[in-house]
Amino acid sequence: MTTRPLSLKKVQQIAIPTLLVWTALIFILFHYVLHLNLRNSAIDAATTNVLLGLACIVISNILGYYQPKKQATLYVLFISLIVTSTLLSLNHVVLDSLILDQNYQIFLALSLPIRFLVFLVFLSWCALANILWYKLEEQAYMQERFYQIQNLAKEAELNKLRHQLQPHFLFNSLNSVFALTIVNPKEAGTMITKLAAFLRGTLKRDDDTWVSVEEEMEYIQLYLDIEKVRFSHRLQIEISVDEASLEQKLPGTILQPVIENAIKFGLYNTSEAITISVDVRISNQMLKVTVKNPYDPDVKTDAGTGFGLSAIRRRLYLLFADNDLIHTESTPEKIFITTISIPQHDKNHFN
Repeated sequence: MTTRPLSLKKVQQIAIPTLLVWTALIFILFHYVLHLNLRNSAIDAATTNVLLGLACIVISNILGYYQPKKQATLYVLFISLIVTSTLLSLNHVVLDSLILDQNYQIFLALSLPIRFLVFLVFLSWCALANILWYKLEEQAYMQERFYQIQNLAKEAELNKLRHQLQPHFLFNSLNSVFALTIVNPKEAGTMITKLAAFLRGTLKRDDDTWVSVEEEMEYIQLYLDIEKVRFSHRLQIEISVDEASLEQKLPGTILQPVIENAIKFGLYNTSEAITISVDVRISNQMLKVTVKNPYDPDVKTDAGTGFGLSAIRRRLYLLFADNDLIHTESTPEKIFITTISIPQHDKNHFN
């Protein structure tokens, strides 16, 4: 809804004193410069400026209903001419009926051209100021709409990225359950129970963009319990969480694809047991999560789509506008390291 400038208290606090000062100046001009008597000067100044103020309100309301997209100058001039002509006629009629002095009526008739010019300039300025007001208001509204749409699009993309990661894990788990039902039905039952708990937790967290480290690690532990059932003794997990980081915030479900990636490439093409290490700590107002897994650089692996890490990079960029918050490296000891950095200094991100 369009806000009329004269309906705002701050504008009224400026406009009313300005009108009173202008009325006083016109009275001084009439009485002390043009030597009209005190009564006639007061009536003329008060009547003329009250009508002028009402004319400004009329123009403000007209422009509030319609602002031209093109040829705004001609539109302003047209409106100003109509309102000025109406105001001048009304002003002449009212003053002519209030002041019956013949000398004043001669003065009134002679001053009509000057009054017309003054009214036209004043009302044209008023119209332009109102158009500028409405244009700025429209621009602010459109900018707000743009930011709202941008935020909605960002949230939609974040949700899409978050939900696209789940089916991949679910399909793998269901395949493992199927295999376990044949060779180890008891473990299959255990895995189904843990999988149900994990998916229930996922549904509960769907509306939480941000979670604490403590909550995320509980979620990750459910995931790791499922993976341990899948891979049995072949998978060892070492988790180190700095106590100072437990209350820090990070995007929900952001660690699972990293750990899944580490398990996948750590266990690929080997029958030996491997150790995946996860380290979480706070450093220089940055939450650092480091995941390490062994790998064999000589073995050609199925690279897949690379969606997991790229999705995390995209999520972090959407949240922090920084492409460098996820870093990967390999060591001479054949250890692959993935490090995620979550800024903690801007608490507005967590609201």
